[in-house]
Amino acid sequence: MHAFANHVPAVVLRLDRNPFHHGTLGAVRSLGRKGVEVHAVVEAGGGPMGRSRYLQAVHPGPPGGLDPQTPEALLECLTGVSERIGRPAVLIAMDDLSAIAVSRVAPMLRERFRIPHQPDNLPARVADKAELSRLCARWDVPHPQTVVPASGAEAAEAAWRLGLPVVAKWSRPWLLPAGANGLRSTTLVHTTAEARRLYERSAEAGSRLLLQRFLPAGPDTDWFFHGAFTRGGRPLLVGSGRKELSWPVRTGLTAVGRWLPDPAVEEAALRLAEHLGYEGILDLDFRRDERGVFRLVDFNPRPGAQFRLFADAAGLDVVQAMYLDLTGQRVPQASGGAGRVFVAENYALLAAVRGRTLPRRRPAADTASPKPGPAAERGRVEAAWFASDDLRPFLAMLAAFLGRGAAKGVRVLRGVPAQGRRTARAVVRTPRQRGRERSGVTSAVSCPRPPGASAEPDELVTR
Repeated sequence: MHAFANHVPAVVLRLDRNPFHHGTLGAVRSLGRKGVEVHAVVEAGGGPMGRSRYLQAVHPGPPGGLDPQTPEALLECLTGVSERIGRPAVLIAMDDLSAIAVSRVAPMLRERFRIPHQPDNLPARVADKAELSRLCARWDVPHPQTVVPASGAEAAEAAWRLGLPVVAKWSRPWLLPAGANGLRSTTLVHTTAEARRLYERSAEAGSRLLLQRFLPAGPDTDWFFHGAFTRGGRPLLVGSGRKELSWPVRTGLTAVGRWLPDPAVEEAALRLAEHLGYEGILDLDFRRDERGVFRLVDFNPRPGAQFRLFADAAGLDVVQAMYLDLTGQRVPQASGGAGRVFVAENYALLAAVRGRTLPRRRPAADTASPKPGPAAERGRVEAAWFASDDLRPFLAMLAAFLGRGAAKGVRVLRGVPAQGRRTARAVVRTPRQRGRERSGVTSAVSCPRPPGASAEPDELVTR
C-alpha cells in the first residue's frame, strides 16, 4: 500500500444533470477511502451519490445551469465553494461541459484550486468532433473517415458517398440546447434526406454537423482507454479495456467492461496525449473496424464513468493518481489489475435483458486481441453502485431506478420506437449484409437512393 497524504480537500464537479452518473460516486469513494475530505458540486441533493458516507458536502452548481459560452457563473459558484471549504482544494471535472468550462476560468481559480494545466482551450479542442478528426489526421491516429459538409446538398452527397447508414455528430455537443426537439449529439442516419435535414438544423444545434463512415458493432469491437497524465503528456497511470455490454445495446455507455491491455489501443492513445502535451485525465473510445484497425471515435477530457475498472492491486486509479500529482506527491508504479471487470448494475441489467445476452468469454481461437493470462481471468469485479462499506448510494439508486422506471422500464423492455429499432438493426448489421441491401437483394424500402433521386426511403412507407 503506497503512502497517501490526504491533507488537501477535493471537489468533484459535474454540470451535467445526471443523478445516475456512477463515475461521480466512484470519484467520491476513491478519494474518500483514502481519508480525503471530498466535496461535490452537482445537482440539488446529489442524487444517490449524495448519500455516500465518503462525501463531506454537496454544493449546488450555478443557479439556472451554465451557458457554455459564458462560464463566469461557474467562476462565481466555485469561488463560493472555495470560501466555504476554507482552503485550496483539488478540482476534478467529471463531464465534458465541466472540463471545458473549468479550463476557461482556470487562470482565475489558481489561488483556490489545484487544476491540471491545459492551455489553448485544450478540453474544448479535443472534445470538438471536427477538430479531433483534424488532429487524428495530422498525427496519423486511425479515425473513421469523416466529412464536414458546407451545405445540405453536400451533406446528402457525403452520406451517399460514405455509404448508408452513416454516423452524424454535432461537433460541439455541449452546445446543444436543452430539450432540443429530435437533436442528439450522435445520430445514425439512414437516408440522404435525413442527412440534409440534419444539416439544415445546424444553427439550432449551435455547431457544425459532421458525417462519419459507420463502423458496425460486434462482440469485440468497442474498446476504451483511460489515463492520467502529468506535464508534457507523460503518463502516470493508463489502461485499455473492452466493452462486454453497453446500454443502449451496442451503442451506449459501458454496462460491463473488462480491463484488457491492448498494444494498438494504448500506443495510439499515448501518442496522441504526447503530441497534445495533455495534462489531466482523459477517456478515449475506440471501435475496431472490419480490418481489425482500432479507430478513435471519441475523446473525453475527463474521467470515464467506468474509471474504477483501472484500479491496481493497491486501489490506485486515475483520480487518485491525479490527486497525488496535483498535491506534489509521487505517483507509484501501478501493480496488477488487468482482467478486472466493471459492472454498472442498473445498465447491465437492462442491457442483458434487452440484448438477451450476458458478457461473453473470449473463445480460445480468438486472436484478434491479446488474451489475458490465468491471473487476469480471475480479476475481481468492481461494481459501480454496490459497496459493502458504503451501502446507502446503492439502496438509493435502486429505489430511484425502480421508482422512476416502473412504467418506463416496461416500455423499454417490450421494445423501442421505430427509429430505435432501425438504429439497433443497423448497428449489428455486418458490412456484407449492408452490401446486399445496396445491391437490391432486400426490399426497395430499405435500399438507399443516390442524391437527386425522385423518392427517398424516408418518404416511403416503412415496415
